[in-house]
Amino acid sequence: MTTAVKICGLTRADDALAAARLGANAIGVVLYPGSARCVTHEQGRDIVDAVPPFVTTVALMVNPTAQEVNAAIERVRPALLQFHGDEPPEFCSSFSVPYIKALRVRAETDLLQYARTYASAKGLLLDAFVEGAHGGTGAMFDWELIPREMPLPLILAGGLNPDNVSEAIRQVRPWAVDVSSGVEVEKGKKDAALIAAFIRGVKDADV
Repeated sequence: MTTAVKICGLTRADDALAAARLGANAIGVVLYPGSARCVTHEQGRDIVDAVPPFVTTVALMVNPTAQEVNAAIERVRPALLQFHGDEPPEFCSSFSVPYIKALRVRAETDLLQYARTYASAKGLLLDAFVEGAHGGTGAMFDWELIPREMPLPLILAGGLNPDNVSEAIRQVRPWAVDVSSGVEVEKGKKDAALIAAFIRGVKDADV
């Protein structure tokens, strides 16, 4: 199986195009004002428009209102929504665009039950729990907490970088990996060489 790659937290259209050319399967824009990587709807649309066909565009939000989600769908036009807060499944599945649900993993979390609760999601993204933060922290979590068999496609995030992504894939065998800070020169600014090294690490693990 080939592991898919999502590059998240993009703030520049050129970075999104570079990521796609280097082999990324998906790119993500953050529409959460609490993030240093937050973009406006106009910036998000410019990034989405720069992406060539067959690369999935994802809009990340944290505890938005329905009006905010619908505005993002209309103005940014992502192919997929990513809910990174405490949104209930009924809310997540109520829009015209499919979604993935993110979870910040702690030792006491029942991942199987969480996946069953969000059965309407296209996938479950597992990230590190950092108090007061909703992703993009560069922190890792214990991969041993992940059950071997999950009822949803698994997207692994949290502290991944070119140096550890091969081992992460070999240990977890996720459907996809998600990286933000691990391929940055500074928050929101991706580095093409780091993206290329990350994707090489993914391919090395898939051999």
